[in-house]
Amino acid sequence: MAAPLAPRAPGGTTILVSASPGEVRTALFQSGVLTEAWVERPGRPDGVGDLHRGRVSAVAPAMAGAFIALAGGETGFLPERETGETRQPIAAAVNDGMILALRVTRAAQGGKGPRVSARLSTAEAAMVAAAPPGAPALIARGPMAAERLAARYPRAELLVDSAALAARLRGGLGDRIRLVPAPAFDDSIEAEFDVLAATEAPLPGGGRLLIHPTPALTAIDMDAGSAAGARGAHGIALLNREALPELARQIRARNLGGAIMVDFAGLSPKRREALADPLREALAADRHARLLGFTHLGLAEIVRDRVHPPLHEVLGRPASALTRGLAALRQAAR
Repeated sequence: MAAPLAPRAPGGTTILVSASPGEVRTALFQSGVLTEAWVERPGRPDGVGDLHRGRVSAVAPAMAGAFIALAGGETGFLPERETGETRQPIAAAVNDGMILALRVTRAAQGGKGPRVSARLSTAEAAMVAAAPPGAPALIARGPMAAERLAARYPRAELLVDSAALAARLRGGLGDRIRLVPAPAFDDSIEAEFDVLAATEAPLPGGGRLLIHPTPALTAIDMDAGSAAGARGAHGIALLNREALPELARQIRARNLGGAIMVDFAGLSPKRREALADPLREALAADRHARLLGFTHLGLAEIVRDRVHPPLHEVLGRPASALTRGLAALRQAAR
């Protein structure tokens, strides 16, 4: 269930930023509920928002795009629609060896390189032009989670428990940054992050969500558990409906991306269709997610834009050695 925010921010929108060795964790709270959770590792940034000067390594008309050599040996992909203001075939827009100013728009995924765009703002284009010549080259890193959230929620206060990080953020956010004693996360928030890293999440009305990402999609099973035996058909339908806000919150907070299939508890495929409108309403606050409909088996089909890696990829499942090591350092610091 959603962890209540500490008394220091009982309502409204607040962004908490907690730094520990090798890691920065950022939490967005809205009306006391954790709605977004980000774990970033400065030594391994996901690259989204980075500005590059890249070189076209291969034009791929069959794929409606081009492969781009980026700094660090990475190969990005430039879709045809992202080559410039005028829509034209990729072979007419770029050629092998061409040098381009680019921004990373989607992180690398499953062996595929990052997605890039040549559609830059005037300020971004000027920044690349002012950089020393040469390609491929990384010109500037993209914004971190705290900066992205601050841009989306301009009235939110940011509570930061690291003096160095607070000083860095103040450069662009000014007096919105408030330095707080470490740690910025209390035990309930740490526990909520632990739940988001697990495959199981409790539901407020009883039962649980079982969340299993695969390379092709994320499967979510809504398990009524012991609550099913104590409820009739109407009660099971109500349990599913009451679980929708938590289902939507888990999808958003875990930053799940791509295809998401949800199997509801104890309802026939026909009766599940009655959940369509309330599910769309539950997803409405998530700008990246949308319900496509239901399969013949009654599975809800949700698609969510993938931009940054989901939480389970950052942490590893099971937790990677790096995650376990950083967790030990974080606990020691606390």
